[in-house]
Amino acid sequence: MALVDGGDLVVKALKREGVDVIFTLCGGHVQAIYDACIDEGVRIIDVRHEQAAGHAAEGWSRATRRCGVAVVTAGPGVTDVVTAVANAYQNKSPMLVIGGRSPLNRFEMGALQEMDQVELMRPITKWARCVYETKRIPEYISIAFREAMTGRRGPVFLEIPTDILFQKVEESEVYFPESYRPQGRKHPDLTLVAQAAQLLARAERPMVMAGSQVYWDEAHEELRQLIEKLQAPVYLNAMGRGCIRQDHPLFFSRTRRLAMTQCDVALIVGTPLDFRMAYGRRFSPQAQIIQIDSDPSELGRNRDFALAIEGDAKATLQALISELGTHIPRHAEWIRALREEEDKIKAQRQEFERSDAVPIHPLRLCREIVEFVDDNTIVVGDGGDIVNLAAQVLPINHPGQWYDPGPFGTLGVGTGFCMALATVFPTKRILMVNGDGTFGLNGFEFDTFVRFGMPIVSVVGNDRQWGQIVVGQRLMYGKERVVASLLGDNARYDLVVEALGGHGEYVTEPHQIRPALERAFASGKPACVNVIIDQDPPGIRGGYEFM
Repeated sequence: MALVDGGDLVVKALKREGVDVIFTLCGGHVQAIYDACIDEGVRIIDVRHEQAAGHAAEGWSRATRRCGVAVVTAGPGVTDVVTAVANAYQNKSPMLVIGGRSPLNRFEMGALQEMDQVELMRPITKWARCVYETKRIPEYISIAFREAMTGRRGPVFLEIPTDILFQKVEESEVYFPESYRPQGRKHPDLTLVAQAAQLLARAERPMVMAGSQVYWDEAHEELRQLIEKLQAPVYLNAMGRGCIRQDHPLFFSRTRRLAMTQCDVALIVGTPLDFRMAYGRRFSPQAQIIQIDSDPSELGRNRDFALAIEGDAKATLQALISELGTHIPRHAEWIRALREEEDKIKAQRQEFERSDAVPIHPLRLCREIVEFVDDNTIVVGDGGDIVNLAAQVLPINHPGQWYDPGPFGTLGVGTGFCMALATVFPTKRILMVNGDGTFGLNGFEFDTFVRFGMPIVSVVGNDRQWGQIVVGQRLMYGKERVVASLLGDNARYDLVVEALGGHGEYVTEPHQIRPALERAFASGKPACVNVIIDQDPPGIRGGYEFM
């Protein structure tokens, strides 16, 4: 017989779920978990701020399609991770945060870092609980994974008081659940699938909009088969980017607004009709909307539908393909009109992509980055306007090749996502596209990159301002009333990275971009390429719509 403490039980339960790494910032309330990780061979990535640990846990979830784990200490350790948890909640990303807590036997006596953490986490998680008995730790962890991974995926929170975590129990008396969450796919109502197939078969100007659920449900191949059968243009957002190759003749990216206003039937797969989709208002009133989503709360939100199908994306698209049979549509004129408009927009942008202007036009920077994104490169976007431009220009051709904050718009996610990706895919190149504002949020995680030998390359589009905010201020109040959104002209983020042990490059002219990128990737170190770009570039609207 063997005595084990709560930390041992935590890590043994995590290993049963295939978790081989945790992301954390050290704290005495949770150190028993670290000790158990040594014994169980679970890797510990310790960061400089708990927010980064939370973002890394979400990044690991996205990369593996499983449930990443962050471990944070009590009080400020938990409050520091709140933003990352909220981001995962909005993204419907599974994630388990284990939080330390002051001991139960000191409850309401004024113990160090004592607070009601479960109530703090409840609104931004699917499930939040406290463990009150050491032997029940594996049971509670199994419940946490079931809640995170089933139905509407999302983050969960489990706090473990120190007297529960450090207590020793007889291992033979502990129950480890074996079968505790369902597997398999949620299949759709086939009657609704048949009706959707009829609508699509009759469409003259169909379009397909696909989002993150296509990635999570591994439905990219079915999406390709469907658009080819329908001969319908497809537009992608969020984690859906890369699910269709950009050289596919039915892939479109620059004409989404036009397609939404002119289509007669729109198939929306696994993406909400939120602000990114103008709340569904850009579709013409006559357009018939077919929604597919595993989360029924998204069906009919902001826009009436013709048909709504609750189900797994892969299973639903398979059923729809089968129902369409040998249908051969005729949409050549519709596709040709959209392609001509795409080519027109592309030609207009080439002037700026080739610009030799100083300060550097951001599209010229994005064009230079294109040459460094191959099939072995994962791109993480962490910023505002520069990331929006990069998403339109960079060659994202594989599922899981693109990571961005998601609908919550959290800045500072990039370093956490990158360290997770470096852990899951150690042989891939990881490129982070940053705004200068976002670099300042979690840039000190380059210290984490250095300590763990992660050769992440960050390209900072440095416009010395919070660009998206400045645009709005100028429009609403005038140029002379821009306030609280300007950054320093002399911020040398490249030198910060050098001081932390990485590689830095400072770029002020277009011809310097490519050599700097080459040196950064060749350095084998975490690297920052700090590129001074135009604050008010021609041909770019910039900013964002917040109303």
